[in-house]
Amino acid sequence: MRTWETQYQMAMALGACDHRSAVPFLSDLAQRPLEAKMVYVALGDSIVRLRNAEEGVSVPVRWCLDRGMPMLADGAFRAVAMLRAVPEPETVDYILDFLAPLHSHDGLHFWVAAAAAGWPGERVRAFLERCEAGPRTDVADAAATSLEGKYQTYRPL
Repeated sequence: MRTWETQYQMAMALGACDHRSAVPFLSDLAQRPLEAKMVYVALGDSIVRLRNAEEGVSVPVRWCLDRGMPMLADGAFRAVAMLRAVPEPETVDYILDFLAPLHSHDGLHFWVAAAAAGWPGERVRAFLERCEAGPRTDVADAAATSLEGKYQTYRPL
């Protein structure tokens, strides 16, 4: 494929079309060095969507986080938000631990703040309150909505 946009859209299409047999291909691709880092976002999103049906959201999210690629994690977080999924409590802690060392300006907070509307627990509330008071208005707005227990409507690229 000639452009990163085409690669991105193809990976997103596989997830949107629920093409589960693509999981091995996408997982392999997610572990390769790619010139266009944005493609990792689409891979993380599609991997979580496709594996969610059989494994739940926690297993693929952890798989993406364990790869150590922020853009792959961003895609995974986006899928969780778009699916309005509620991970197992241990995975919520895993996600919050993953974000804890990051600076408050880091964009990885956005999709977690958007996803957390349905997540219970004091640790989640504290995370959302920090995000709401943080320097990024996009993250603060998502956190404020989640603190109200509401989801916003987002459209993936």
